[in-house]
Amino acid sequence: MKPIVIISGDWREDAGGAVALNPGYVSAVIRAGATPLVAPPSENYDSSDAAAAELLRAGSALVLSGGPDLDPDLFGQAPNPRLGQINPIRDRLELALAREALRRGVPVLGICRGAQVLNVAAGGGLVQDIASAVPGAHLHDVRAPRDYPTHWVSIEEGTLLHRIVGESRLRVNSFHHQACAPVAPGFVQSASADDGVVEAIERAEGGFALGVQWHPECMYHKCGSSLRLFEALVEAAWEGRS
Repeated sequence: MKPIVIISGDWREDAGGAVALNPGYVSAVIRAGATPLVAPPSENYDSSDAAAAELLRAGSALVLSGGPDLDPDLFGQAPNPRLGQINPIRDRLELALAREALRRGVPVLGICRGAQVLNVAAGGGLVQDIASAVPGAHLHDVRAPRDYPTHWVSIEEGTLLHRIVGESRLRVNSFHHQACAPVAPGFVQSASADDGVVEAIERAEGGFALGVQWHPECMYHKCGSSLRLFEALVEAAWEGRS
């Protein structure tokens, strides 16, 4: 049986509580050789921690998907004037999923918001708005097609990310105004943009836990390095089952 990959979904209060997820996440997991299972947040869970434990027992790996900003109270900050929409129900479940995955050594790939969730779950923080907080920062949220790369990142040699993509420079499609900083204890910065903004983090030891600020689910069909991120996650899921 193929490994099951849990994918966190969004919960849209403005759409009557509808579940939302870019289908690229599902398609990329299938292409990488696994079976996707979407886990939407819900206000009806008795406990986010208990729900996370149950969900992860159903799967062999986790994808934390992209989406809106995290509540800055979760990393000890007051709201920045440029803070976007937050979703406390989603925050609670995804942070519980990330912490449970890290505790149990379940392979986890965080994408955009998902990378930030992973960092906060592990004890790190966020820059709430790159443009106002990082001098000389370039635009990280370019209005462009979702599958069009808009800026370069440099990847640290010797990291898990470098081993997966096999490149030291990569042009990526990013759509974010926040970033991981400081990087969580036990994690390292594995990629940065040319303006110094963190573009990828990973657990230094203890298994597959990787977060990227770009959107490989939008480029897996045309970019080998994007597909390899999902393939590496699935490979780690196979190894965890053996």
